Amino acid sequence: MVVFTGARTIDGLEVLADGEPLDPRTDLKQFTDRGFEWTYEGVEPAQLALAILARQLGDDQAALAQCDGFMRLIIANFDNDWTLTGPEIDDALAKIGK
Repeated sequence: MVVFTGARTIDGLEVLADGEPLDPRTDLKQFTDRGFEWTYEGVEPAQLALAILARQLGDDQAALAQCDGFMRLIIANFDNDWTLTGPEIDDALAKIGK
């Protein structure tokens, strides 16, 4: 099970998947060139939602289909520092009508 973490540090934002930097998956879709962000709805949170879902689901098309709803339900509501697990992602996807 992958554990995703995000933190605001003195050096900027840090998003990790099992302790390694999370690939933004701009090869799949580039919402922004400004990296990840959270706590609001927008293109940077959408890039984070896509990256998390692509890593968790292992299905690029499903990640693309679900990233907007996932961004609105989960990413936009994160605190400054957060942790997200696979079961939490599964629960969120069930709520948005996976």
